[in-house]
Amino acid sequence: MVASVPAELTRPLRRDVLRPHQRVQELAADEPPGCFAVCAYDGAELVAVGLVAPDGEPGGWRVRGMATLPASRGRGAGTAVLEALIAHAREHGATRIWCNARAPALAFYERSGFRVVSEEFELENIGPHRVMERSGAAP
Repeated sequence: MVASVPAELTRPLRRDVLRPHQRVQELAADEPPGCFAVCAYDGAELVAVGLVAPDGEPGGWRVRGMATLPASRGRGAGTAVLEALIAHAREHGATRIWCNARAPALAFYERSGFRVVSEEFELENIGPHRVMERSGAAP
């Protein structure tokens, strides 16, 4: 099951999977005001999360904080979260949807229509990333 939730409910999983060097409270700084947050559940267990919000040029929306429990990867939870985020951005006028994708997640985003648009860059304490983007229009 996928559901929209307050962003603070995504913080423990985002910290555990993406930023174990930070405290849960510190993740609030990465949440744009008014962001839309989605969680995926396997029964009662929270298994995947993500956020999306307007960012950059008019019509630009940024996906961020995508995290899936390692034991739940490859079972569709992350894809369901990403699809919900894309749908929300489209419903609110997105013309471009983008993210800073971790190197190991490039194929995940490519399967959802994203393409690499930057050289690799390093985020301190996090690792190598690339900017990826897709059109906000329906495929």
